[in-house]
Amino acid sequence: MGSDTDPRLTELQPSGSLAVHTAVEFTQQAEKLSLQTADNNQFPETVAVEARFITPQDPVIVTADGNRLPTVPLEQAYKLNILKDELNSDFSKESVGQHDDNAQASPSAIAGFGPGSYAEDKAAQKSNQGSLRRSMPPTNTHPLFPPLPLYGPPSLLRDIQCWIFRVSSFFLSAGFLGVIVLGALFTSIPRVCYKIWLRLTFRNPDARRPFYEEETRRKNTRKEQARSWKRRKSPGQRTPDQESAQESEAFVPTEGGPDPVICDVGYYARRVGLDVEEFEVQTEDGFIIDLWHVYDPREYTKLDDQERSYRGPELFTGDYRRRLRDPSQKRKFPVLLMHGLLQSSGAYCVNDDDSLAFYLCKSGYDVWLGNNRCGFRPKHTLLEYSDPRMWCWNIRQMGVFDLSALVSRVLFETGFEKIGLVCHSQGTTQTFVALAKEQRPELGEKLTVFCALAPAAYAGPLIGKMYFKFMRVISPGLFRLMFGIHAFIPLMMTMHSILHPHIYGQLGYTVFSFLFDWTDTRWDRGLRDRMFQFAPVYVSSESMRWWLGRECFAKHKCILSTKEEWHDEDREDGTDGPLAETDSQRRDSGIANSTREHHRRPKGTTAWYNDQVCPFALWVAGNDDLVDGRKLLHRFERGREPHVKVVHSKVLPEYEHLDVIWAMDAVDQIFQELREVLWKTCNARDECRVPSGCENVAAWIPEDVSNGDAEQSSSDSA
Repeated sequence: MGSDTDPRLTELQPSGSLAVHTAVEFTQQAEKLSLQTADNNQFPETVAVEARFITPQDPVIVTADGNRLPTVPLEQAYKLNILKDELNSDFSKESVGQHDDNAQASPSAIAGFGPGSYAEDKAAQKSNQGSLRRSMPPTNTHPLFPPLPLYGPPSLLRDIQCWIFRVSSFFLSAGFLGVIVLGALFTSIPRVCYKIWLRLTFRNPDARRPFYEEETRRKNTRKEQARSWKRRKSPGQRTPDQESAQESEAFVPTEGGPDPVICDVGYYARRVGLDVEEFEVQTEDGFIIDLWHVYDPREYTKLDDQERSYRGPELFTGDYRRRLRDPSQKRKFPVLLMHGLLQSSGAYCVNDDDSLAFYLCKSGYDVWLGNNRCGFRPKHTLLEYSDPRMWCWNIRQMGVFDLSALVSRVLFETGFEKIGLVCHSQGTTQTFVALAKEQRPELGEKLTVFCALAPAAYAGPLIGKMYFKFMRVISPGLFRLMFGIHAFIPLMMTMHSILHPHIYGQLGYTVFSFLFDWTDTRWDRGLRDRMFQFAPVYVSSESMRWWLGRECFAKHKCILSTKEEWHDEDREDGTDGPLAETDSQRRDSGIANSTREHHRRPKGTTAWYNDQVCPFALWVAGNDDLVDGRKLLHRFERGREPHVKVVHSKVLPEYEHLDVIWAMDAVDQIFQELREVLWKTCNARDECRVPSGCENVAAWIPEDVSNGDAEQSSSDSA
């Protein structure tokens, strides 16, 4: 705004005693955090009026009309609220003894909007929240979550900065991607040559695959289903027996024929007799994210577009709308599924009936598929794609904002007090982060159980590969110069839209296999191209910097403990290599044991979670080099998390990172157990239909409750 005094400020001085300096400071600070600058702001209702703290470390900017802008550094949010508080105090003092017919001016008016402002409308809410000054958190941040940059509203300097980053990142990231693709293709040459050799010697290279016979059977089944679909669509070729068979079929497909391999969850749901409706959900920082509801069209009625639109940023509000065709029928228990890094929740819908989403739906659950911010369609209530604030987020915001908003919408749509949560890979990370006692622990009270597939809390040995080391070595500034401050390598999404699906599927598998050491050994190879149609999606460069940069996960190799903290825990538990060797040398004298006991901290002092956390169930891929699930299990077994109740855990020695959702035997190894865990932890069993296969599953009772009942029974008998 500059140093000139706003003429409106003079009008607000009844006797020249108003603190003009404070008012100017507030206006300048509000402008810095608003959607537009004062000179270019054609919409005064988008001026920042308040920083609202969703958690002590996560402030979002509230605009005059009640919309939200993404999180800003703590000191900037603190300054805005302090100035607003001081200005309100000044106005209150000046208004003492004054009885004017005109409405008293407020900080809202100074910022450029009228008496019907958001700040005035929210006066009652502020009184309930108490003093903003007292509620402000300290300006320190967790070492694993350093402050995000502040870009501010558009200006000539910021636009030049953005274009420099966009141009540099286009060429540098394209070069990086090209090197990765060439490396993947080069390393695949020996494998391709070996397959050619087997073919030339009249041997089948696929015969050694562990599920070759089942894979062949499924391939033939799909061919027969395609022929059956063709006959079904030809009325002259249909017989009465075929029509009656179709009518008696439990789930009647409404799509069929040869698979066109498209990026459409609803299409693949209709191929197995289900359907999908898409919801829009608004997060507390203004992002619009996608929520997909998988349902049985025989039982549910699809809502209209307006009912499925976003409802605003406030969470856990509103009344349930019952949508069963038969109101007397019991409801299905709701389950939310969250996807992994660079994926969408379409990853749960690519294996026909053996897809986790369709399996749970047909078993009798109400299945919801959550997607994180940006995804296939980056959208915000105020920001455009080109605005760097649209991309200024990482795993913390995905957990605190995205997951909470999705859980809230599912609760609203289903009318339950709690839901089940199933996550894979990065989905588990954002949940681990969100449930932490420093983040949003109250979210745990909305979940009956958290089922983690390939839980990503500790890094595996893959983080030491050359290309990951390169990204860890470069500075944050060089990282942004190379990968930009917007979407991470958007060229990948461009190639997704122009390449033939079979070419893209083959290329996607080759590249991701090279990067993450995945193989399709346990997958149905006939569906592999379909699997990669739902990845990658738009993610921010800041989120990839959190995973791979020099400050956060790649450095500490853990999501919630620093490297020093979890090394100390290993030494205390006797699992650290050098300490274990010392123990063996000193075992006879007993010095090591006494020393360790002397330095051992009480269990739970370094816990991530408090008593609000929900029960956990974990399925760990034993052959996973990307993350170390065994280390997380060890943390629970050693009592590092006294409040976490692990209701189920399993290590699958031969499974890789994606096998937990795509393996051909995942139904037997994981999905059946997951279905039972969801039901035994359900808190509304009397109100819900019993899922198929769960008729004999007893309700889970926490140990502390059962022990308390036993003690009470013993006391009564005494």
